[in-house]
Amino acid sequence: MLLDKLRGVNLAGWLVLEPWVTPSLFASSGTFDELNLASALGQEKFEALVKEHRDTFITEEDFAQIAARGFNAVRLPVAWSVFGKDGPRPGTRPGSIEYVDAAFDWAEKYNLQILLCMASTPSGTGDASDQELLLDPTGVFRAPALEVIQRLVARYKSHKAFFGIEPLDEPIAQRWIGFSVKPGIPLHILRNFYRDAYEVVRKESPRTAAVVFSAAGAAGAWKYFMNHEHYANVFLDLHMYHYGDQIDGTESSVVRQIVRRSRKDINRVLHSKLPVLIGEWSAALPVGISSPTYEGRIAQERIFASAQIASFKKTNGWFFQTWKTETKLSAWDARVTLSSFEKSFFE
Repeated sequence: MLLDKLRGVNLAGWLVLEPWVTPSLFASSGTFDELNLASALGQEKFEALVKEHRDTFITEEDFAQIAARGFNAVRLPVAWSVFGKDGPRPGTRPGSIEYVDAAFDWAEKYNLQILLCMASTPSGTGDASDQELLLDPTGVFRAPALEVIQRLVARYKSHKAFFGIEPLDEPIAQRWIGFSVKPGIPLHILRNFYRDAYEVVRKESPRTAAVVFSAAGAAGAWKYFMNHEHYANVFLDLHMYHYGDQIDGTESSVVRQIVRRSRKDINRVLHSKLPVLIGEWSAALPVGISSPTYEGRIAQERIFASAQIASFKKTNGWFFQTWKTETKLSAWDARVTLSSFEKSFFE
């Protein structure tokens, strides 16, 4: 089932650990990613920790609350090792497919759609960035990445809650800025991978499953991409963060400037003639633009969040980053930032 407008939240830090979401999992070891955490704890303790976290951090009650707040979708990041020892290039990391199965059952029960997102990709040492995967000259990790995409679509293609899949989370495209080149993935390599991923999805789901591709930080680079009649149900994804922006002005003028930047990027990517999703966004304001009091900062962030949502009107929907953080992190936790918004605001 495809919805006209997606209004959702990410489930960051659940099936792919994120230290900013659950800092307590990493605090005792001083590590910042799953592989180093596993090395520090030892496999047995690591697997027990991961199981406890997955069993308790996101449950059916979260899906019930997400739906009750007026959202109609979730974006679910999964690792390339989601199938565990039954997947390609099996390693020692525990899989998570049973939790993805549960998420789909809960989503169906509460009338939510799920966009699966490949939040990690394979490399020789474990997880890699999207850049490492696509720039690997041997191409040895390309096939396993595509196999996981294919198997996920095959597993969920007939599920009522399945919206689609995003093969890469945050690739960064190589692009020119003035007379210099900003490092990243050359666009022809990125586009070729996207075409391969599209064909893999379409072999399993001829037209129904949405295929969502990251704009990769190059909003204006996708004109004419996949808008031929051969391609169906393709979306482009923008991640809309502004906390690192350099902006001068008063607090109110800063919000107006940021929203103008958002609209400019959205209009640029809409030139592709493809529908657009905002896969991730937050209410985090640029560093230094904040009230000295907690209450004042929350009020600023809610004003900013409202303005950002208004700027997304031309898109086919958005996913706030994220539903839940361990410390109820202001500007990033939907339960805090969007708590005062009326349910009808998301409909």
